[in-house]
Amino acid sequence: MKLTAKQRLFADEYIKSGNATQSYIKAGYSVKSEKVAGVNATRMLGNARVKAYIDAKMAEIESHKIADAKEAMQAITAIARGETTETQAQINPLSGKWEKIEVPADLKVRLSAWKEILKRYPLADEFSKTQLRKMIADARISEARAKNLEDNGADVEDLVSGLISAIGKEDKHESS
Repeated sequence: MKLTAKQRLFADEYIKSGNATQSYIKAGYSVKSEKVAGVNATRMLGNARVKAYIDAKMAEIESHKIADAKEAMQAITAIARGETTETQAQINPLSGKWEKIEVPADLKVRLSAWKEILKRYPLADEFSKTQLRKMIADARISEARAKNLEDNGADVEDLVSGLISAIGKEDKHESS
């Protein structure tokens, strides 16, 4: 990607402004008219080396704009540890005027950040599995208790029916 100094300057100006004609002029090329500069700038953008340079620089710029996983984890960790502050406005009780103060993130935000961190580690997965097993066990216990109540209810019903029929038999016995 060997470019001349003017080509590099043109490409850098084009990346900044997005205006090929003005970039061509700012790069120091001699121009008879703006129309000719526009034609030559378009031709310059078609140059394979210039195009490759612009594409590489744009990719580099874009990669700096996008946070990677490490940067995201660092930011979340800073919030969780209370190292990141936020600006809040409050009234100064002595002067009665509004002031901006820097305060660490509140506990709710910090706890949320810790949860985000834990989601990314295997320990968190084990914790989730343990919670799921506990919920399943609780559900099974509840089902067993319900079944037991149903069964006991049926036993009581059978017992009452047997008792009523026994009383009915005694009454028949006594009347005879």
